[in-house]
Amino acid sequence: MLQLLQFEHFLFFLLAFLWIVIGSFHVAKYFQKIKLPLITGFLISGVIAGPFFLELVSDESFPNLQIVNEFSLSYIAFAAGVELYLKEIRSSLKSILWNTFGQLVVTFGVAVSAIVLLAPVIPFLAELPPNSVLAVALLTGTIFVARSPSSAIAIINEMRAKGRFTKTAISVTVIKDVLVILLFAICLSVANTLVKGIELSYFFLVELVVELSATFAMGIFSSKVIQYLFSFKLHQSFKIAILLGFGYLIYPLSHLIHRLSEQYLPFEILIEPLLVCITISFVIVNYTNLRIEFQTVVEKIGPAIYAAFFTLAGAMMSLDILAYTWKIALLFFVIRLVGMMGGAWLGGTIAGDPKIFRRIGWMPYVTQAGVSLALVMVVDNAFPAWGNELATIIIAVIIVNQLIGPPLFKWAIKRVGENRNLAKDHYDHSHRVIIFGYENQSVALSNELLKNKWKVTIATRKPKEVVDDIPGVKTIHIKGLQEETLKNLNLREYDTLVLLHSDHGNYKICEWVYEHIGKKVVIVRLSDRKNLKKFYELGALVIDPATAFVNLLQHFVRSPLATSLLMGMEPDKDTLDVTVEDESLFGVALRNLRLPVDVLILSVERNGNIIITHGYTRLRKGDVVTVVGSVESLQKVALQFESLELEKNNYR
Repeated sequence: MLQLLQFEHFLFFLLAFLWIVIGSFHVAKYFQKIKLPLITGFLISGVIAGPFFLELVSDESFPNLQIVNEFSLSYIAFAAGVELYLKEIRSSLKSILWNTFGQLVVTFGVAVSAIVLLAPVIPFLAELPPNSVLAVALLTGTIFVARSPSSAIAIINEMRAKGRFTKTAISVTVIKDVLVILLFAICLSVANTLVKGIELSYFFLVELVVELSATFAMGIFSSKVIQYLFSFKLHQSFKIAILLGFGYLIYPLSHLIHRLSEQYLPFEILIEPLLVCITISFVIVNYTNLRIEFQTVVEKIGPAIYAAFFTLAGAMMSLDILAYTWKIALLFFVIRLVGMMGGAWLGGTIAGDPKIFRRIGWMPYVTQAGVSLALVMVVDNAFPAWGNELATIIIAVIIVNQLIGPPLFKWAIKRVGENRNLAKDHYDHSHRVIIFGYENQSVALSNELLKNKWKVTIATRKPKEVVDDIPGVKTIHIKGLQEETLKNLNLREYDTLVLLHSDHGNYKICEWVYEHIGKKVVIVRLSDRKNLKKFYELGALVIDPATAFVNLLQHFVRSPLATSLLMGMEPDKDTLDVTVEDESLFGVALRNLRLPVDVLILSVERNGNIIITHGYTRLRKGDVVTVVGSVESLQKVALQFESLELEKNNYR
């Protein structure tokens, strides 16, 4: 009976919180309107709903909502592992490694040195012996290195950010959170030696190796289990449930291993669930054929997870702690910022990053969350004499970091020009076409292109009084097809030219374009088949009305589904030509591309020739890849293939 009541109690708090999350999701959208990240809106919504304001989420409910944290953190670790796709980050590997070194070593070194030097003016440190001060400095320095992959991924997804700066930031964030766990284990052992007089032996290194081996082994084994379960033809919702359920089960399993090791082994085995989940994701993405499907499942549930996690994080913020320790917290906050600035400058300089990267490269690493809080709790429990005071100050620093970090990272992404949200849509919106000839077919073609967000211009020799205006279409009246007229049309500005005049007029335009502009997509409607060869010699795409209809019919007979897809007759499906500009894709085989599951590669054009492709075909710079899929997925593909090397002005 008691267990039933506890379950009802838990269910009540969980459902009430989920209702709050729905409200938080809508409130957070207003923060976007004032140029703040969504997660800032989630955090502030959580603070308002928490025990210090409306008390919709009370202190009593936090133990019952721990399940939300564990589900969320496992998902965040999966999402972080997805970002470590080796074939994509190889082009930025030098920058990633040196920036990781800078952030890890310099941040840690500055924090330790500053705290030791400033100890006499920090109230609770001034009373401690030198050994304890050094222990505090080592543990604080380690916690200062920790970052929040959750907020980084949330900001990147919200802004659809892509580029060298963004890729380096998320990779460094994930790698740092793996390394900080190792660093913390070492510093904790050293701190125990300094404070408690425990003899420092090499046994703790053996224990550390055992823990890491067990963690990675669990991650690799779990990845094989998930790979097996995903091999079945299940609905995507079931695969989402499998992934979240598996991530959550890592927590009780790690607790069980810890208890059993305490009872039956001479040392404790502490398995880090986040590291297990990152390992699972890393193995699946890099060493199985489930990369695309796994990534799709992870992306699908992201918005809901972020809303729940950050709303709860906001509700759990101890504002009373911040009010009590704000002066020391501000000092620690500045120390951490100085360390990160130094790390960004050192790592960026050695890596040869652009100057702007070295100046603002610290901004992606300000926010802290789950891992930092977990380390704080370990310190609090391990050192009762001063652990609680240190934990109080660091929690206050984390609160400040949570509020200030996301807007800083968002500003940094905009500063380097890697923002890809509504301000700059990369799917077809910039495509321009000019149609020569005003008739029923040109009007119909214009209307269809407008639906697909093309900018359409019609050039006609007909007088204004006989031509009806087409909403959204620019109409230019020309006197003829003289060279001066064609020059004044600025044909270089157009991606595509459609020629619907007579063969003589079409050839005149086609020849002028070939001689004065060079390579352009020129589509010609043919009148007399004997002129076919001379248009081909100028590189034009020729449509022969006499045979086009028959060819279309026979394609419908032979392959009705593929033909209807290419003709745009399938709802919410479209085709897209994308040019390979992102240097990280140069030399990547088609089978290794991270494309959405509903996208299919139709062809690859290289140097004007269509090449027969297979999974092992490697992309080269300038290849034009034709893909088909949903409109939403094609937008992601266009973003993926775009060049990472943006305008040089953005990096100055």
